[in-house]
Amino acid sequence: MKRALEGIRIVDLSHVLAAPTCTMFLADLGAKVIHVEPFRGNDAREFVPYAGGKRDLNTSGYFISFNRNKKSMVLDLKNEEGKRNYPIRP
Repeated sequence: MKRALEGIRIVDLSHVLAAPTCTMFLADLGAKVIHVEPFRGNDAREFVPYAGGKRDLNTSGYFISFNRNKKSMVLDLKNEEGKRNYPIRP
């Protein structure tokens, strides 16, 4: 069955609670959500508890639950290579 927002792409620049929850719902409804994180990673990756009980920035239960169905990437526009690879166009 086709989901309501299939074919829609969303860039998610949010962090912590309210906006990630909204984009999570959009992803659940079929939108392709690309979660852009700072170079150091999203702060939510540090929030406990960790899945499996072992501290790993990819297993924060909080981060996993609010970023399900999303693709994550890092974008560093302070770096010349980052600017070259992802030029901002008007």
